[in-house]
Amino acid sequence: MPVLEIAAGVIAVAVAFVVIGRAVRLWWKYRGARVITCPENLRPAGVSVDAAHVAANPFAKTPQLRLSSCSRWPERAGCGQQCLSQVAATPEECLVRNILVQWYAGKRCATCEQPFGEISLAGAKPAVLCADGVSVEWSEIPADRLTETLAAASPICFACHMGNTLVRSHPELVVDRRRPADSRTG
Repeated sequence: MPVLEIAAGVIAVAVAFVVIGRAVRLWWKYRGARVITCPENLRPAGVSVDAAHVAANPFAKTPQLRLSSCSRWPERAGCGQQCLSQVAATPEECLVRNILVQWYAGKRCATCEQPFGEISLAGAKPAVLCADGVSVEWSEIPADRLTETLAAASPICFACHMGNTLVRSHPELVVDRRRPADSRTG
């Protein structure tokens, strides 16, 4: 009898790993801020899918998507969430972090001109230098304004962003040691 009990335990653990693995993959796929086109006004909107709800039913034929937030809420909170068809069709393409990583591809820092290599999603991330000369972190850009912000912005590396932020936040701590052009001796 102990052999049957061990076999049943091994099967139970294997099934649990499969269920948990599938749930984690679904949660990972549907987490994060996204940019969609609102079907009601045909303008960009920032949304988040309730990834925990999707992961709660890991073996559904189609993921059970619902929004956990939208940039048009609370005013339009009662909408039919037709925008979810865009998320279902292309879940990776509308993800904000993927849009940003693609935007940096092949570009150089606007300040130091260093090329951007592979963008790590953990740790120090490059920033966005807005048209007004202020650099901002990714999290500071509302998802519904991402497209228009990137159209008018330049990429900036993490080091230059931190320098820009220091100069802007604490100008009293910054000393510019460059000599003015007219005081140089020939």
